[in-house]
Parts: sequence; structure tokens; C-alpha cells
Amino acid sequence: MIQLNNLRGNMIKKLILGFVAIVLVGLSIIYISGHGFLITAAKRVYMQGNSTANINDHEQFYTRAIKTNEPQPLTEHPQINSQPLSDEFIAEIDKQKVAAFVVIQNDQIVSERYFNGYDSRSKTNSFSMAKTVLTMLVGKAIEEGYITSFDQPIVTLLPEFKGDPLGEKATLAHLSLMNSGYEWTEHYYSPVSPTVELLYGSDIERFLTGGYFSAEPGTFWEYSSASTQLLGIALKRALLANNAADSVSDYLSQKLWQPLGMNDDALWHLDNSDMELVFCCLNSNARNFAKLGMLMLNNGQWNDQQVLPKDLVEMMITPVGQPYYGYSTWLGLDHQPAHYYMSGHLGQFVIVVPEYNMVVVRLGESSSSEREMMEQEIPFLIDQALQQLPK
Repeated sequence: MIQLNNLRGNMIKKLILGFVAIVLVGLSIIYISGHGFLITAAKRVYMQGNSTANINDHEQFYTRAIKTNEPQPLTEHPQINSQPLSDEFIAEIDKQKVAAFVVIQNDQIVSERYFNGYDSRSKTNSFSMAKTVLTMLVGKAIEEGYITSFDQPIVTLLPEFKGDPLGEKATLAHLSLMNSGYEWTEHYYSPVSPTVELLYGSDIERFLTGGYFSAEPGTFWEYSSASTQLLGIALKRALLANNAADSVSDYLSQKLWQPLGMNDDALWHLDNSDMELVFCCLNSNARNFAKLGMLMLNNGQWNDQQVLPKDLVEMMITPVGQPYYGYSTWLGLDHQPAHYYMSGHLGQFVIVVPEYNMVVVRLGESSSSEREMMEQEIPFLIDQALQQLPK
């Protein structure tokens, strides 16, 4: 009996050791094959109980601070929160784990609510709302002469694409407009998607500049985080070449975060090579995101200062080639009421409604799969915001 137990124990040990060996060999193959980002993704996503990136993941990344200076508090309307939330919206709060819902009209907060443990200082991930911010920064760099124009060929700042017949035709505008023709597949849930490598890879600059262009720039629109990241790499190189800033984060601090008097430092995710993930992952709170919408609503002005060029804002909200996208900005100009907005994964929105001089911020851990974003989700949020306006 003792011998039988010993035999079983030895067999179990061998099985465990064999399993461990298989795992180690598998991990080694992943690293050797250049897919080490899958292990990083597993640690930061699946081992945290998630199926995709989440709005609270900044603690699992290297980050760089975007420094504020002298905070400028937003004005609260005397009747703030005087209107109740609708039953339909209340049902959304728990179902979608809404974090924040803020409505601003005439530069005053008329409604500000936080849910599910979040508050006014909670620092959450913007995801692709950062794309709009990046184009603001490129426009500012053009105004200051560090970049010639949006029509500047990308090869002047990304020489890695010299010799790529299609890449040589691409401009910075094509990258912002999402019609660059860069070969890419956008997918947030598949572990083999290049988008996952873009988010969790160790050197995204090397990864993307090793890619290629597969379509004539300007011929068709295809959403691409890679295009935004390439635009950010180009901006970083222009800033460093002109000694304008130490990083994209530093430039954001100088040109937007401090002039707008943001109430807290923000954080931008970095890869292992110290490059900001500019296509996503700008972490801040609802009031600060609202200020970015207010800046666009006011044509680039803040406290009588022209922070962004007026023509830049006008260009960003003008459709090019199709009706729903401008320069890194989503458009609903043919809707009633007309609007435009920043949009991020899992339902991060800053919506600008000029007719009502209104900005709406919605942040959360997920968004409804029952309403298509442009046709139903955004109109739903606008309608809920209008119900919050003081009577």
C-alpha cells in the first residue's frame, strides 16, 4: 500500500513537472516568436478578470504625468442637479457601470453625477478620446512652426517609409482622418489582433514603423489606432527636433493642461520604450475631459485666450470624404440636434451640442451593446442631458 501511494505520488509529481515544463516551453516560444506582448496582455487583462482593457488600468502601465499648474474651477449653475435622472438612464447606471455623467451649458455645470464608487477626482482611461487630443496638439505644433502643415508628407518625420510607394504619398492629414491606407486591423477583443500588440507591446514605435501601406492614401476610410500612433510618433520627433518639449505629455501640459487650469495632473500610458500610447490611454477625470469639449465648443478660446487656432477646430469638425468623421473627431452634423464628439472604448464620450451651447461627458466601464453608437447611443445621451437642463 505504501509502495502504491509512493508510486502515485511520483506519477503526480512527474505530471506536474511535465505540465510546468510545457508551460515554460510555451512561454519561451511566445517570447522568441516576438509575441511576448500576449503575456503582458494576459497579466493586465485576463488575470485581472477582464476580457479587454478597462478604465482603471493605469496602475498596470508605465505612465508619464501631464502636469497642471493653477487649477481653474468650473462654475456650478445655481440649480445644479435640480432635475432628476430618467428611469431609463437609472437602469443604465448599474447595467453598464456608468462612472460619471456631467452636463455643462453656457460654461456652467448644470448636472454632475457619479456612480459605482467613482467621484469627481477619479482618474479613468479616456481610451480613443485621446485621438482627438492628439490632433489638437499637432494643430498647435503647426501653429508654432514645428510642423509645416497637415499636408506635410509623413516621410519627412517618419523616414522609415521612404521606399514604400504608397507610404510616400501619405500625409499627416491622412493619419488624422483615418484614410492613410496603412495596413491595419482594429480589434479589441482578439488576442492575436495587432491592436493588442499596439496596447501591450514593448516598443510600439519599432512595431509600427516596420509596417507598410496597402492602399492609396485618401481613397477610403478605415478606423485605425495605428494611424493615430504614427501621427503621435511624428509629433514627438518634431517636438524633440525643435527642443519644444521633452515628450508629447510635456507638450500637452504646456499647451492645454495648464492653460485650461485642469484640476489635477493626468497620466498617459507608456510602452517599455518611453513612448506615450497616444492612440488611447489618457487618464483624467470628468471635469477635465469636459474642459476639452468646452474648448472646442468655444472655437479654441479659453478665458479670452486663443488656446487653439479657430481654424483648427473648424477643420476638425468638418467631414472629409464621409459624413461621420473629421480630423480625429466623430460627427453627427446631420442629426437633430447637430453634434460632434470624442469617443473611447467602453463608452467614454465628450459630446458637444452647439445648438444648446452644451457639453456632455459620459464615462463608464462599459456601453450598451443594444444601441449602435452613432445612431442610438449618442442621441440617447444627448436626450438625457437635455432633460437635465434647469427649467
